[in-house]
Amino acid sequence: MGVSERWYRSLEAGDSVSLSSEILGRLSQALVLGPDERMVLYSRALDGAGLALTDEQDAAEGQLALLHMVTAQTGFPAYLTDGCWNILGYNTLMSTWFPWVLEPGANLMRWALTEPGAREQMLDWRRHAEVYLAMLRFALATGGSRKASLDVLLQQVLEDPECRRLWAQGPKVVAFRQGHRYRLALPHVSPEQITVTSQVLLPAYQHGLRCVMLLPQKTVLPPCALIPEQQSGGPAE
Repeated sequence: MGVSERWYRSLEAGDSVSLSSEILGRLSQALVLGPDERMVLYSRALDGAGLALTDEQDAAEGQLALLHMVTAQTGFPAYLTDGCWNILGYNTLMSTWFPWVLEPGANLMRWALTEPGAREQMLDWRRHAEVYLAMLRFALATGGSRKASLDVLLQQVLEDPECRRLWAQGPKVVAFRQGHRYRLALPHVSPEQITVTSQVLLPAYQHGLRCVMLLPQKTVLPPCALIPEQQSGGPAE
């Protein structure tokens, strides 16, 4: 583990010792712990304040699977972000509705809070901005290794006077925007306003990643979404 004899003696004696995420990671490797065992270790050692990630290979394979799931969606916009809201992947509808995702280094939070186009497309932008800033505040408080990147993102956001004013209003925090409703003005997609509800999926063992799907208010489910009994009118074979 790369710890000193004094640290180990203190541990065996039941004295207080440093149990940073780095030390816990080395301990997990030394004991060849699986992801579920790591979660228990981190939860016990940090009083539930942190979770262990899978190793790099498993994480990469998991991310590829998530990208495939997102890009395979055809009925609604879908995208994948990391813990700093960097866009990792998106489907065709997402890039059609929001072409900014095609730009190198696209970041949802930066676009939503600083780009003039976001204020035109998201109706009632100020209310949305308050929630986005509360999410950013939550991420900064729990960001761990991502804090440096989140600090840079915050500075970029606070260069905007309106965002700076909203940020100074109070310490509100929001973890996720599950089930939030948006009214969108996207004339290149529809002459009428589009209302969508965001569904946020948090993949197991992929701490920090978010799969987000924007479900339109008026949606017709494809026939394949029905269970066999509904399709045939009789019991499933």
